[in-house]
Amino acid sequence: MKRLLIMLLCWLPLVSHANDILTLDWIDLIPERERNQFNPMGMPAQSHSGGAAEQSKIGSVRQELNGSQVKIPGFVIPLEGDENSVTEFLLVPYFGACIHVPAPPPNQIVYVKFKAGAPVQQLWDVVYISGELKTETISHELAEVGYVLNGVKIEPYDDE
Repeated sequence: MKRLLIMLLCWLPLVSHANDILTLDWIDLIPERERNQFNPMGMPAQSHSGGAAEQSKIGSVRQELNGSQVKIPGFVIPLEGDENSVTEFLLVPYFGACIHVPAPPPNQIVYVKFKAGAPVQQLWDVVYISGELKTETISHELAEVGYVLNGVKIEPYDDE
């Protein structure tokens, strides 16, 4: 009986952390061994050679994040929905990504599926999106994406 109690006490911390939500910054989506290839904005550190700017495919995703419950801030680029809510969108690290400037690398874009629909009026500023993160490649006309997030919660960004 004492042995069983000790085993249960040892497993308790693991169980209590199983439902924790990881709050991620965009750099956290880049494998540590590759971070020196990116500038602080999450863009490849290499210089641009001129001409039409295209998405760089440099970098890979962090497979160990697959299936994690996460919370990440970002800007929304609506893809699917109506005038009241958005059900699918790209989450990007900075304003204008994929629209006014070249798309960030795939490991710096998250394709969000928000089944409940996110209210359009909440999407003009930086927001936090929470849900289950998957390492999955999606090719969209705007960019190739390295992560998919099944969103369950949206809230205003608070940097404090």
